[in-house]
Amino acid sequence: MTDKKYRIGIDVGGTFTDAAVIDNDNFTLIAKKKIPTTHHHPNGVAHGIITIIHEVLAENGISPQEVSFIAHGTTQATNALLEGDVAKVGIVAMGSGLEGKSAKKEANILDIPLADGKFLHTFNTYIDTRQLSDDNIRAAIETLREQGAEVIVASEAYSVDDPTNELRVMAVAAEMGLCATGGHEITQLYGLKTRTRTAVVNASLIPRMLETANMTEQAIIEAGITSQLMIMRCDGGVMSIDEVRKRPILTMLSGLAAGVAGALMYEKVSDGIFFEVGGTSVDISVIKNGKVMIQNAQVGGHRTYLRSLDVRTLAVAGGSMMMVENGKITMTGPRSAHIAGCEYECFIAESAFGENPQLTFISPRPGDPQTYAVVNGAEGKRYALTVAGAANLLGYVPTDDYAAGNINSARIAWQLLGDHLGVSAEDAARQALDIAIDKVMVVVNEMINEYKLERHFITLVGGGGSGCVLVPAMAEKAAMKHKNANNAPYISTIGVGMAMVREMIEKSVVNPGEAEIKQIRAEIMERIVKSGANEATVDINIEIDKQKNVLRAIATGATELRQKENLNETLPLEQLQQIAAESINLPVETTKPACQTGRWHLFENISEHKRFFGLMKKKKICLSMIDREGVVRLKKENANWLLCTRQEVTSSFAEFLDDNTRYSEANATIPKTFLFWKEKMLDLTGMQTKEQMLSIIEMELDVLEQEQPVIAVAWQ
Repeated sequence: MTDKKYRIGIDVGGTFTDAAVIDNDNFTLIAKKKIPTTHHHPNGVAHGIITIIHEVLAENGISPQEVSFIAHGTTQATNALLEGDVAKVGIVAMGSGLEGKSAKKEANILDIPLADGKFLHTFNTYIDTRQLSDDNIRAAIETLREQGAEVIVASEAYSVDDPTNELRVMAVAAEMGLCATGGHEITQLYGLKTRTRTAVVNASLIPRMLETANMTEQAIIEAGITSQLMIMRCDGGVMSIDEVRKRPILTMLSGLAAGVAGALMYEKVSDGIFFEVGGTSVDISVIKNGKVMIQNAQVGGHRTYLRSLDVRTLAVAGGSMMMVENGKITMTGPRSAHIAGCEYECFIAESAFGENPQLTFISPRPGDPQTYAVVNGAEGKRYALTVAGAANLLGYVPTDDYAAGNINSARIAWQLLGDHLGVSAEDAARQALDIAIDKVMVVVNEMINEYKLERHFITLVGGGGSGCVLVPAMAEKAAMKHKNANNAPYISTIGVGMAMVREMIEKSVVNPGEAEIKQIRAEIMERIVKSGANEATVDINIEIDKQKNVLRAIATGATELRQKENLNETLPLEQLQQIAAESINLPVETTKPACQTGRWHLFENISEHKRFFGLMKKKKICLSMIDREGVVRLKKENANWLLCTRQEVTSSFAEFLDDNTRYSEANATIPKTFLFWKEKMLDLTGMQTKEQMLSIIEMELDVLEQEQPVIAVAWQ
């Protein structure tokens, strides 16, 4: 046996289960495989997971001991909520006095609407904590169980400060053979109603997810794999299966997160918009400064404290059909060829159309308008005119791409539509593609504005089976950069295999000081190590939301210290300079090396712009920070930089911070700041005051030698 190590990512979808095998040293894709998802097997989806693991190991000559990381993403939690396949939840609210009256009302969660008339059913009871005893708790839980409760939620006001009573209820429930969770386990934010609602959704998923988790873990053990099984989270990270047993809600929407995790880790995107394009819909998400964008998720129209990837979904994709009214194309989608039961016009032989193909219009589903264009071909078969067909006809899809089709077949179908519209096949295809692009660009522009992205710096990244159908044409029309992810159809599976362990803690704190920041750092480190991360690999990012009085700690780490053979190999300076210039869309001749330390190379482009007939000059500085492997980690316009040593942080860096602070009569706005040294990149953009920032920096640099160079990049 060699010392070679591999990572395995498994993506369990509604139709297929995919696997990807990745070299742990250089992150190249070794193998990929697809099998039908085993919903109806006695062991459920776990059977498909273990089947595909055995097959990829055997087919590639990999022993179980060579697997250093294994993770899977699942749509089970999302599907359970969509289908109403959830447990009934009993809520034990607690409090006393006036506070108890409020708790009784706030923790009283009514049935939560899911989809298609289905509900998450709840039952409520209240215990005055002045009379709290195991007997009272047991009686309350028994009443809830008689009403139909299958799992218990314990909820008390301010339990985030002292969870003793919630833990007591959970312990009694466990003695009675019931799964239980407490509001403090999911979040440490105040707001009893939202915290209880989040705990209720979490509890409703526990029984089903426990069953699957146990089966899957046992299957991994029986396969001889000693690496701990990790599960994809909704924020793009992974967590241990033990954590899934307690907090299954964190796997909700994780299927959407896997694709952008692939773009982040596999494609090394630092600033961009990621499109996972399928046959029926496109999922759109943002990467900024090398991080995915996160928001609070909703369930049944109600806000929760679940922080998940911000994904916008549109019914525009490769299989989207054309709606034609009054002699013109009016819309692409929402119906797709799959929904209509039609084949794509571009994935068939020309002979399938027969000698006399006819354009006609259908209603894909009852109640749909009869305006969707199809071609009646040989043997009475119908072929949909699709966005994929239009993109193939117009030459946007490379011949070796997953979505590459038969251009001759596409031309036959689109010529029929062109004749109907009085234009050429290409003009008809262009009209359709423009309509699809315009629909997507509305969302793209919203996200650019919402997240304050610099339009000329970002890259549009295509993923999924139909990435090249939409993204190249969209980038061309919007005059933006683009790329299609390598192995795009498997980008979600690759994302699962490459994901980092991730944890987050949020607390309600007004103007947090050094003590609160130190405490939350210690807590997040303990939690992420419990979730499977190696402590030496952990990075912690602190954010302070002054408007909501929220202190947030986000930790990411790997399951092991990864020893790369080429760790100290750096690309030639000329190559790094070329990459930097391309990243900021400026000439390589004027993009110069600014400074370097550790793995980090900072490049700078300074230009002058004349205004008011040359009477005024404005200097423009563009910066691009690149690591030794040529990955752009940060790029900014109108930013400033400083190179100093560890011992100069309290002097030179403090002055640099003051120089880049914006002062007004009301307050002082400190700049967004990153620090770079050795292998470390420290994001300080969540800081609100100079004191908070310097406190974090002192903690991070505590053991650093005094002469260690540190690069600071700051902007307003």
